[in-house]
Parts: sequence; structure tokens; C-alpha cells
Amino acid sequence: MNCEVCQLKELELEHFEVREVLRCVLHTIFFHRALGLVRPKDVDLELFDITYVQCGDLDLDKKIEEKIDQFIDRVEKHPNKKNQICLSFYEVKNKQGTWFPKKLERLYWEQWYINLNMVQQLKAHSSKSHHSKVVVDPGESAVEETSIRRAALEASLREVLFQIIEFVNEKKDHVPPIPNLDGISFPYEITIPGSSDSAFGMDMFKRMLQTGHPTMLS
Repeated sequence: MNCEVCQLKELELEHFEVREVLRCVLHTIFFHRALGLVRPKDVDLELFDITYVQCGDLDLDKKIEEKIDQFIDRVEKHPNKKNQICLSFYEVKNKQGTWFPKKLERLYWEQWYINLNMVQQLKAHSSKSHHSKVVVDPGESAVEETSIRRAALEASLREVLFQIIEFVNEKKDHVPPIPNLDGISFPYEITIPGSSDSAFGMDMFKRMLQTGHPTMLS
């Protein structure tokens, strides 16, 4: 089974924006992959002029919040600039062994990589002109820079949401038969790959051994 992989556009954001951004992206993916019966719920972001849809599944909400907590905890302990979180969908099938009894194995058929670039909170500063010292209101400067960065992040987040919609509309042949009609139709896992390049590379290598060579979509 081939595993379709979607590398979402990298988002540059500050620590306090992580929770709301991850909620938006993860819930959007789940909504478009919940091929069963759901109770759609519109959610307005507090930091951005964006509305997304949740499935109305309390268990899923709890799982997403737990993973976001883990991700934020990791970012705080390992403050690397670039971070990643992966959402995978898979099938569970029996694997017939030659010498051993049957065992269950996971066959991954789709993976989403959410890429985040953490930036430090902007600090107020002053500047000098060529001829003399000019007093610049650090508050105004910081507010303007924050406003520009926030607008850029909102635009990038919209691009990511459109990327998700485009992917699910174009990539359909790899989706397995729906196992049930109850909300979140397929088994899934949310993982946080290692922060180092070597750890990430080993993680991808293991996935390829399990699923076959992935098809990439940038």
C-alpha cells in the first residue's frame, strides 16, 4: 500500500499562537477525513479572522488537546526554531507469519506533516538617525511589527487550509474502504518526530519500510 504524504506550508509563529494554529489545522484535516456521520461545529479563531469546522467529537477534541499539550511541552524543553507534528491515518490488518501466529500490523495510507517555525517575541527598540539621536516610541514600533507579522501568519494559515482542501480533493484513490460510519472513520495517530535531522530521517525511513515509498505533495 502506498502512503500519500502531504508536507504543509511552514508557518512562522510565536509560542502563544501555537495552540490555536494547531487546533485549526488538525481539526480541518480530521473534518475532511471523517467520511462518516459528524456534527459540524463552526469555530472562530480568537487571534485571526478565520473560521474552521470541527467534527463535534468530544473524544477527538480531548485527544487533540493532549497532543497539543505534549507539543508545547516539547517546544518549551527543546526550544528549536523548527518543529513538526505528524498526523497519520492507517488500517489495521492481520499479518500472517510463517512460524508465528498472526499479528496485527498498521498499514499507513496517509500522513500530514505540520511544519512550524518558532520565532522569539519581538522586543521594543529605539534607533538613531544619521545626524542625531532620534527618540522612537518603542511601543509603536513593536505594535507595527507585530501587526505585520500577524497578518503574514494569517495569510499563510489560509494557504495551509486551502492546501488541505486541495489535497483531499485531488488525492482520493489511496483512501481505503470506510470501516464504519461513525464520525472519525479511520484509525489515526498524532506524533511529534525527533527534533534532530538524524532522528527525523530515521523516522521517515521506518515509515517507508512500513508503507512503501511515499508520494510527496509540497
